[in-house]
Formats: sequence, C-alpha cells, structure tokens
Amino acid sequence: MTDSPAAARFTLSEDAQRQLLEVARESIAVGLRTGVPLVVEPDQYVPEIQRPGAAFVTLKIDGRLRGCIGSVVPYRPLVEDVAVNAFAAAFQDPRFPLLQPDEYPRLQYEISVLGPLSEIPGETEAEILEQVRPGIDGLVFEYNGRRGLLLPSVWKSLPDRTAFWQALKQKAGLPPDFWAPGVRIQRFETFSFGDAE
Repeated sequence: MTDSPAAARFTLSEDAQRQLLEVARESIAVGLRTGVPLVVEPDQYVPEIQRPGAAFVTLKIDGRLRGCIGSVVPYRPLVEDVAVNAFAAAFQDPRFPLLQPDEYPRLQYEISVLGPLSEIPGETEAEILEQVRPGIDGLVFEYNGRRGLLLPSVWKSLPDRTAFWQALKQKAGLPPDFWAPGVRIQRFETFSFGDAE
C-alpha cells in the first residue's frame, strides 16, 4: 500500500488508513453539497489520527492528477488535516476548476502522511544534491519567501535526480538552473496509501 521503501520507518494501522480515506471522501461529498469541508470530531477516530499530523491529499481521475493540496508541518489533528486538505484538493487547487458532481464517483485518492522535516546541509548545490535519495526523499526548496515542495511519489514520474531537482525549483517559481546562497533544502519521507495509481 505504500509508495516508498522508507515508509517502513513509520506506518499507520489499517483502521487508521480506512478512516482517513473515508474522511477524505466524505469531506469532498460534504463540499459538493455545502461548499465547506467536513467538520470532524477527532475523538471519534482511532487515537493515532487524533494526534497532530501533516498530510497531502492527491486526487486523480483515470490516473490523471485532478488536485493535490497538503500541509507541511503538523499543527492540527491528522484526521482534521486530511478532511480540510481533501476538500481543498477538490475545490481550491488553483491548477484545476472546481470539482463537479459527475466527477466525484470517478475520483481516486492517495493520502501521503509526512514524517518530520530535516535540513540537508551543504554550501553548494552539488553537495546538497548528492545527499538526495531518489525514490525516498520528498523535498522542500525555500529561498527568499519562495517555496516549492515535491512528494516522494513524484519520483515515479521524474526518476532522474536532475529532472526532479529542476522541477522542485520551478515549483518554487524559480528557473530550473537557479542557485544562490541562502537556499534552504529540507527532506521528508511519507507513508502513502489509497486507491490512486
């Protein structure tokens, strides 16, 4: 069910995965009816998803991206984070129009729960890039108020380290060959599950 060998470092129980997927689906259904996400009561769910957590919710239709929104830092219960981000992926991703009712039954879901962020040390681009672990690391690129993030699952479509690195910079709104002193790179791992392939 996971998309990364690193996922073995932290996991969620089958019950937690099932509940989070149900919350994601229900939050979008509620959004279609009311225009707001599902309001969850964290104590109604298994304890491991009551704790603060950060997650990305990726939506696909026929294997094609239909929305992806998430949190980088845990600041609310994981189950609430998934409810809010599922709604946002369906209705607030600026790359896509609002999800329509006829699309809802066709949605495929993937939830990626983020592990802790850790800074990759190095003075030069080459030093940092050498430490990146393809297929394992998600990366956050920050410079002068700009930020780009790519999940580890993106390695499936960009397996080349240089291509992944350039796409990360473009996600931050910077040219693919950009580098400057003061760039900050952080890595993270994810535990991913769902029905999106």
